[in-house]
Amino acid sequence: MGITRATKEAWFAKLNELLDTYPSIFIVNVDNVSSQQMHQIRQSLRGVGTVLMGKNTMVRRALRLVLAEKPEYERLLPHVKGNIGFVFTSGDLKDVRTAILANRVAAPARAGAYAPADIYVPAGNTGMEPGKTSFFQALGVPTKIARGTIEIVSDVKVVEAGSRVGTSEATLLNMLNISPFTYGMTVLQIYDRGQSFGPEVLDVSEDTLVDRFTLGIKQIASISLALNYPTIASVTHSLVNAYKNLIAVSLATDFEFEGSAKAKEYLANPEAFAAAAAPVAAAASSDAPAAAAAEEKKEEEEESDDDMGFGLFD
Repeated sequence: MGITRATKEAWFAKLNELLDTYPSIFIVNVDNVSSQQMHQIRQSLRGVGTVLMGKNTMVRRALRLVLAEKPEYERLLPHVKGNIGFVFTSGDLKDVRTAILANRVAAPARAGAYAPADIYVPAGNTGMEPGKTSFFQALGVPTKIARGTIEIVSDVKVVEAGSRVGTSEATLLNMLNISPFTYGMTVLQIYDRGQSFGPEVLDVSEDTLVDRFTLGIKQIASISLALNYPTIASVTHSLVNAYKNLIAVSLATDFEFEGSAKAKEYLANPEAFAAAAAPVAAAASSDAPAAAAAEEKKEEEEESDDDMGFGLFD
């Protein structure tokens, strides 16, 4: 039974309302996500985001209807494919992504499914009877009989990441009660205030952004100074360099201003400058021995207070 016209109109109205309300959208993949798990995800996102699911044909049609007024949403159309859904939010993107990815459940291996990572059978006693030894041998799993049960000698990789799980491998993993897969929402693309980008962008820390921004400013300032082309990044350096040039001109001529008067005074009477600097240096050097002496005196007083002038057996 198809979706009624009234249901479609209500869904379109809800989508338009969410587009007007939230500035950010997560496009998520919901392969192998159960209805119970979807319910848990909706609960965890309550107050932070809203989950909206719909057929891709409906989503494309609804987005094309709003492109006339909101052309920026055209960036979503190339990503409307496969088993996807939307998570609308106005919260912090990193926190919302964490909440989306946190709801994952373990699942048994299924024949024909792609392995998201390498799957290993760990070494140890299986508790199975010796009659099933041939089954392990067929899969290349080294075993031995210990206390009347099958024991796996060493860890064995039975499925490589990205490859399909065979029927024998799936049977073995299920016999050993190994659930190597985890299923849940995965973030495919993020739309935020007119910009669309991949989820890996959220892995970049704020410190990294600040460092790169600072490096860019330094490079712009260096290029501007080399070209003698003033910019906001180089204007402070240009002012400092100009001030240095003014002092150099003042020292080489009779022209004098407040900033160069002191420099001329030092050059005219270097002995006075050395005499003024000597007490400061002497005070700094004498502070260290004085502090050490004070610390030593304090330790001696503490030791004297501890025994109160008496020995242990007095």
